[in-house]
Amino acid sequence: MIDIKELDKVIDNTLRALEEGKKQLYDIAENTREEYQSACKDLEKSKEEVSRIIKRVEKMEKKEKKARIRLMEVHRDFSRYTEQDVKAAYQEAQNLQLMVYDWRHQETMACFKRDQLARRVKHLKETLQKAENMMSHLGVVFNYLSSDLQLASDKINELQQMQQMGVNIIRAQEEERKRVAREIHDGPAQLLANIVMRAEFCLKLLEVEPRRVKKELQCLQESVRQSLHDVRKIIFDLRPMVLDDLGLIAALKRYLTDYKEQNNVRTEMVCIGPNKRMPVTTEVAVFRIIQECLNNIQKHAKAKHAVIKVEMLEDKLNVTVRDDGQGFELQSVKNNKSSQEGYGLVNMRERAGLLNGKLDIISSPGKGTTVHLSVPVTEWFDSPPKEK
Repeated sequence: MIDIKELDKVIDNTLRALEEGKKQLYDIAENTREEYQSACKDLEKSKEEVSRIIKRVEKMEKKEKKARIRLMEVHRDFSRYTEQDVKAAYQEAQNLQLMVYDWRHQETMACFKRDQLARRVKHLKETLQKAENMMSHLGVVFNYLSSDLQLASDKINELQQMQQMGVNIIRAQEEERKRVAREIHDGPAQLLANIVMRAEFCLKLLEVEPRRVKKELQCLQESVRQSLHDVRKIIFDLRPMVLDDLGLIAALKRYLTDYKEQNNVRTEMVCIGPNKRMPVTTEVAVFRIIQECLNNIQKHAKAKHAVIKVEMLEDKLNVTVRDDGQGFELQSVKNNKSSQEGYGLVNMRERAGLLNGKLDIISSPGKGTTVHLSVPVTEWFDSPPKEK
């Protein structure tokens, strides 16, 4: 059997790891975005620098061209210029040529830097887009897993509860069989054995002392009556015929009549609403829950008075069973699963759950116990319903 607590632990660890991964990916995306924005600014500055250098180069090239033209004029008309003028024109042309070369080198380096930055911006943009896509996908996966894993855990838990309910039902059936077997053994079986012995005794007595046979037959008749009464009681406990024939209210009244005779508990029944029939499964389950309440009162509560209120509304049935007994600590009984009282409460809750009903138990030491049952009813019948 799967341990739900361990499964929940695995699910929590998985979701925690996904959440941590999501946070780390978010940090990576934010750092990449900051780096991308910084690189974009550097690229803009680099483009401006390249544009400035190109303009400077163009300006220097124009000056260098004029200097070369001036040098050519000096060489062509050498007689008109002094050596000093020639030397000055040559020096200016050479200096401007060196400056143009230097600025072209700066242009080349600036363009290289600009291209490097452009490639870096493109790479950072692609990385940022991938990180954002991964965050989006991881968010979808996280939401999917957080909902579906929890749903799977709930489903497994529900299946295990249903399995446990089946086990409890089988256990209840076995306990019921043991109880019935014990009652038959201690009651009708013993009486029948006694009847057989008395019948044999009557046969012998008929030959020896016929006058005593009548008295023995009267005793034998009483034993048969008692045996029949015990058998009918066992049959009623197994499945009251009056429940099938006349319904829940009549079965409860019959049961309470016997309950008063057998136990020192004063019981009172209050019925509200029209006495109509419900589906057979509902009537049986409600009867068993009330029967379990009264059994608990007789075994554990030490109560002197109990009230059973049955309220038939348009779409549901409400039942309240209240006693003035010693009460109990509800949580401690729930925790003690091995106790017979706790097992009885579980059995009642499971029966209510099978009817999609709600069972509330209010109790505290010294203040009695109140059990409230509410069961939805979609069909009411005026005559006995057919059992499906």
